[in-house]
Amino acid sequence: MFRIPIAMAIPALVLVLPVWADLPSVRLDRIFPLGAAQGAKLEIEFQGNDVDDPRDLVFDHPGIKSKFLKDRKFEVTVDSKVPPGTYDCWLVARYGVSNPRSFAISSGFMDVQEKEPNDEYAQAQTVEVNSAIHGTSDTSKEDNYRFKLKKGQRVTIACNAERLDSQMDGVLFLHDGQGRQVGSNGDYDGRDPFLDFIAPQDGEYLVKLHDLSFRGGQPYRLVISDKPQLENVSPRAVYGNAAADIMVFGRNLGTKAKPSQWSVLDLPLNEFGCKVQPPKDILKLGRYLFLEHPSSHSVLPTAATCTLNGFQDLVMVDGTSLITAPIMVSDHPVTVEQEPNNSASQAQKISLPAVVSGRFDAERDGDWFEFEAKETGAYSLEVYCERIAGRADPYVFVQDEKGAKVGELDDYGHRLNGFDGHLRDPSGQVNLTAGKKYHLFVQDRYKRGGARFQYVLAIQKLEFDFHIASNHSLNPGPNGLNLRRGGTAWLNLIIHQKGPSSPITVRVEGLPEGVHAEPMIQRNSSNGLIVFHSDKDAPECTAPIRLVASANRGDGIVEREVRPYSRVWSEPNIASSRPMRQQLLAVRDTAPFALTFEKTSAEAKAGEKLELNVKLDRLWPEFKNQLTLQALEFPNSIKMANVILAADKNEAKVTLDVQANCQPGDYSVVISGQGQVPFSKDEKASPKPNTLVTQASKPLKLTVKPKEEKTK
Repeated sequence: MFRIPIAMAIPALVLVLPVWADLPSVRLDRIFPLGAAQGAKLEIEFQGNDVDDPRDLVFDHPGIKSKFLKDRKFEVTVDSKVPPGTYDCWLVARYGVSNPRSFAISSGFMDVQEKEPNDEYAQAQTVEVNSAIHGTSDTSKEDNYRFKLKKGQRVTIACNAERLDSQMDGVLFLHDGQGRQVGSNGDYDGRDPFLDFIAPQDGEYLVKLHDLSFRGGQPYRLVISDKPQLENVSPRAVYGNAAADIMVFGRNLGTKAKPSQWSVLDLPLNEFGCKVQPPKDILKLGRYLFLEHPSSHSVLPTAATCTLNGFQDLVMVDGTSLITAPIMVSDHPVTVEQEPNNSASQAQKISLPAVVSGRFDAERDGDWFEFEAKETGAYSLEVYCERIAGRADPYVFVQDEKGAKVGELDDYGHRLNGFDGHLRDPSGQVNLTAGKKYHLFVQDRYKRGGARFQYVLAIQKLEFDFHIASNHSLNPGPNGLNLRRGGTAWLNLIIHQKGPSSPITVRVEGLPEGVHAEPMIQRNSSNGLIVFHSDKDAPECTAPIRLVASANRGDGIVEREVRPYSRVWSEPNIASSRPMRQQLLAVRDTAPFALTFEKTSAEAKAGEKLELNVKLDRLWPEFKNQLTLQALEFPNSIKMANVILAADKNEAKVTLDVQANCQPGDYSVVISGQGQVPFSKDEKASPKPNTLVTQASKPLKLTVKPKEEKTK
């Protein structure tokens, strides 16, 4: 964790908001290369938008440091003790801090730069096994690499691109010394291809790599390895905070491993047993702690883990650190699925609450479970598959003793403003009756099965709980959270709730000097926001902040970490998002205007209309245009018509229409102002062109009282 004063710069639901221009905000589009070995010193080149006056590349590990060179290049030094994994890299520049890009750190691999021309077999670049090759795709051409293998030597070849925020959709081909194709692959980990190969004889082998659409300029990291490689683990859920035994499956797993019954890509896996230790605060704060950014769940960047309580761990194999697949942490004991359970008559008996770690063993495999409800009421039913990087698209149904369905669930999740949390995993609730027996059936929608088709089934009495993710407010492109002095910025909140609805309060911890964020009450079940505002004299800085959500539940106050997310790509019609380990906030130049309610709090009764004064502070003397005032992520039961605040005026009235069905309680209300502001990066330019700028107001605390009932 760090705080960086600029002067000391050191290294299912779909909601679309209008697209707007705004003042410059740093966007990091690409870095190259995409990774490095432990202990390396290298040059990183970057591309982006509004990257004037680059000052630093900041990583979310203190052992990775940078120094600006020139021409959009930094010298980056990686400490030899930085653990293998992927890390976020942000650009700090004139207009703030950017969105992050992923950067891979590896152990025991030689970094190699692609050398052109390597487009033909005769031009193939010679490399060694256990190399990480940093290259870029060619338009309408292939990249070729040759290496030598011994008979019986097993190698894995992975093109890491999408998992490192590249848009390359790689395709791999492997040829032997006689030019015969002996392997090929496309999508394996998301869109990234992977090959597993055992050499039938000594000789030279050739890897061909290209983008599926032969697009050029897309960066990749091609890893050719005979080191241990992890495929997945079992079980995929562990109980509480205690150390747990798991089985690790993969390739080249060393002397402790034994042959497994499971195979992938027609080659057998190895397996060995070990222990993992869940971090203590996973369940307390509802967290997912990762060592590699979750990326293999989908062919697009995804927020699949946004509702997963879990972690990744490091396991050692013959001196090599392997990062486990996602492991769910449960607050109930975990049962392992037992075959045969392929029919209702063979159903595996489980007791509620139940958490079952299972697998669709083969094609057409479907798993049946039998249980008895202890209480009458609603039960939460979840199948975790995409969230734990399983490959199935499961569906689930529950039927009573007579075979009548009492519930059937399939895909769920939110897509909001570029945030993609829509999952192939079933999630919902079923109503059960005490003392009655039920059968539950779960199967892949396409009846697939095998070593990669794991899932976790969880069914328990329904209670209120929630997960919240934050995402940058600008639409559609990736951006950082940049705040101008005297002005505001906000983060969108994506809320997944289950159980009886309850208001959730989000607060911010670790704010830098001169920056404020009042706790805000979230009453919508799917979306909300948190607003930051800056003093007019706040010092310039770049700093990490932390968002925490809390709500009342029957057993007391529940706290949950608000998980920070970043948009990955700029396409307006593609939802693309991935998690970050921390949220950065930057303070820069003065905002053009500030918008506030005359009062910080107000009261109204359900069914009433409330008129409020809004004040405008024109912080730039040259800004004299009108503003359009409009509702910003309002609670569903409160409405407001747009209002024009006239040019050269500094005050207007807005009317809040509190609906008759509005539940009594406290609400956080925020409006936005949009106006054309004269701006040019060239401060001497005259006249300056207009750009459409949006600023949020500081939040108003609105207390809604019950509607008065008419007396007869």
